[in-house]
Amino acid sequence: MSQNPLITSNDWLFYFVGVALVLLGVAFILIPILARSGMFSGFKIPSIILYTYNKDGFYFATSPLLIIISAISILIFLIRR
Repeated sequence: MSQNPLITSNDWLFYFVGVALVLLGVAFILIPILARSGMFSGFKIPSIILYTYNKDGFYFATSPLLIIISAISILIFLIRR
């Protein structure tokens, strides 16, 4: 019985994308906390990285870049199946 390695040569891309998405998620959790503390008061974050919507006290923040990366990784996964 042969043993399969934990990470095959075909799977390294998905592990890398997964780790990158987790790190981006952590960053997007920390950004509002740091912004409230005034750390980003002199910086303008591009809307492709962080898009915020505010109406009547409702705040919604998302990352178009994160959505694009996620969609590409899902497409790659589906195509390679």
